[in-house]
Amino acid sequence: MSLSVVNNYINGEFVQSDSAQFGDVWNPATGEKIATVPYGTKADVDRAVKAARDAYPEWRETPPLTRARYLFRLKDAFEENFEEIAETLTIEQGKVIDEARGEVRRMIENVEHATGVTTLMCGYTLEDIAKGIDCYGHRQPMGVFAAIVPYNFPGMVAWWFLPYALVTGNTFIVKPSEQVPMTQTKIFEIIDDIGFPEGVVNMVHGAKDVVNGLLDHPDIKGISFVGSTPTAQYIYKRCGETGKRVQALGGAKNIVAVMPDADLDQGLPSLVSSFYGCAGQRCLAGAVLAPVGDIADELKDKFVASAKQIKVGNGLDEQTAMGPLGNAGHKERVLGFIEKGIAEGADLVLDGRDCIVEDYPNGFFVGPTFFDKVTPDMSIAGEEIFGPVVSMVRAKDLDDVIDLVNTRRYANASCIYTSSGRAAREFKYRVNPSMVGINIGVAAPMSFFPFGGYGNSMFGDIKAHGQEIFQFFTDTKVVIERWF
Repeated sequence: MSLSVVNNYINGEFVQSDSAQFGDVWNPATGEKIATVPYGTKADVDRAVKAARDAYPEWRETPPLTRARYLFRLKDAFEENFEEIAETLTIEQGKVIDEARGEVRRMIENVEHATGVTTLMCGYTLEDIAKGIDCYGHRQPMGVFAAIVPYNFPGMVAWWFLPYALVTGNTFIVKPSEQVPMTQTKIFEIIDDIGFPEGVVNMVHGAKDVVNGLLDHPDIKGISFVGSTPTAQYIYKRCGETGKRVQALGGAKNIVAVMPDADLDQGLPSLVSSFYGCAGQRCLAGAVLAPVGDIADELKDKFVASAKQIKVGNGLDEQTAMGPLGNAGHKERVLGFIEKGIAEGADLVLDGRDCIVEDYPNGFFVGPTFFDKVTPDMSIAGEEIFGPVVSMVRAKDLDDVIDLVNTRRYANASCIYTSSGRAAREFKYRVNPSMVGINIGVAAPMSFFPFGGYGNSMFGDIKAHGQEIFQFFTDTKVVIERWF
């Protein structure tokens, strides 16, 4: 069987990369190769940037409402192709089909939110800042921007940035993860049908050479990134050296606290899905379960019993509740962390290492895993595993669990389950993470609120989507005016 080769999208058409290096795209449920992706070159980047730079002046002068109308049409086209996008996503990434549908829905919501540009891009003014002198500020686009996006959400994450960049009058380049290039390729086929002006939106496939080409290109004004913390730090530093705007969202180690007064029967479904949804491969996944006081044993028993009922399998099966990990290398990494937990003395209550999925012997599966008696100094309590592995750290009281949250290197999200308003307020007031859930396991903001963490989970000061994103993609030009 011949494998399809994904192509770049530059200046309004799909074009081949001139690279001689290619990578394989895998179906993580079956372990089969399904496509080939070029590891693009600096020349590919240069062509995309030139196209975007040349398209910028006319696109910048296009009225914001006219720019928004392209997004209205795109939203309708995404709805028409909703299932096909979701199925492509599941085939190459592995998450279950309902999770893929949820991702596509969040992608569309960002398109919808961006159409509010005529309100959200407005400037401000003040008359008579001095006698006969007025002052006002315009939000103006800046030029070419780019996004470097991860493998775990191949559809949605690019759209935390792309629609806002376009609707504010900038032009854009997407660099999908080389592990999962097919979803954005499908999306760009839809973009091509919509008929954006040539060069306004582009896509370049590749790995490190393409990333560095984007980071170093003098005509790119800013970079948006989501991925691991080491890569986020690298991108943040390189953008600082070249004077680019940057928002680099990194890793996480999210703590989920459960107070003695929590309603376990009501909260358990969202608790379990917080840790095992998307096979734990999301920056908002629960990582450490922190029961407070004497609820620990009851929570452990109910949590593990529920985890044992999770059906692991091919995400295209509507009955599957958890899919595989994204690739073979990541599976080995997660298995290595399970071995570390055992070696460090944690109690392995539920072992997912020998997960067997009927009919899919070559899939990259790891089953739900649960450790008890984990201490804060263990690797599995401090390092990002990014898999379906729960580490339970027992806490004495609320102060103890807040200290646990604030001593992790990451500060992306944290959650608390409680019936006490006082405990909830104390928790949300004192923890460092920027996204907090109360009786909600995965605190995932909607498109009209900002997404991003703190500390080693976020490098830069303007987060994804929300209202603030309009600041990232515009410069405020201040005019001080007097007439004689």
